[in-house]
Amino acid sequence: MSLLNIKTIGDPILKKKAAVVEKIDSSTRRLLDDMAETLYNAEGVGLAAPQVGVSQRIIVIDVGDGLIELINPEIVRTEGNMLGFEGCLSIPGMSGEVERFANVSVKFLNRRGKQQRITAKGDLLSRCIQHEFDHLEGILFVDKAKSITKQEDNDD
Repeated sequence: MSLLNIKTIGDPILKKKAAVVEKIDSSTRRLLDDMAETLYNAEGVGLAAPQVGVSQRIIVIDVGDGLIELINPEIVRTEGNMLGFEGCLSIPGMSGEVERFANVSVKFLNRRGKQQRITAKGDLLSRCIQHEFDHLEGILFVDKAKSITKQEDNDD
């Protein structure tokens, strides 16, 4: 496994819609492993392939309950709304208040190509799934934020 370079705001790949993964093979599984290592090293909770320069519909998430790998995710059901603050590994030093669906159901493929489905209800996982899914669509949280806050450096 190896650490990948996280692309930051201004990189054109972050505004591009990611391609569907046509075939899950050893390179796909290697990318999943490298993305997970990169996510943990950056101390994030979610990472989408475009954030590491790969325009494919792949997401890794760990909100504290273990790693979830989503290939070709599709949000199939939404319900309710919630407002909360988000940050992004691709937009360091910024956070914003973003409205999201409270509950989402997502179908996706796992690393073996098996169809899976998860439902997240009103929690960090629900917010994270939607945030990372937006990355696959070329949307950043700052595009949806009701307000944006710059994090001050407190290194005095």
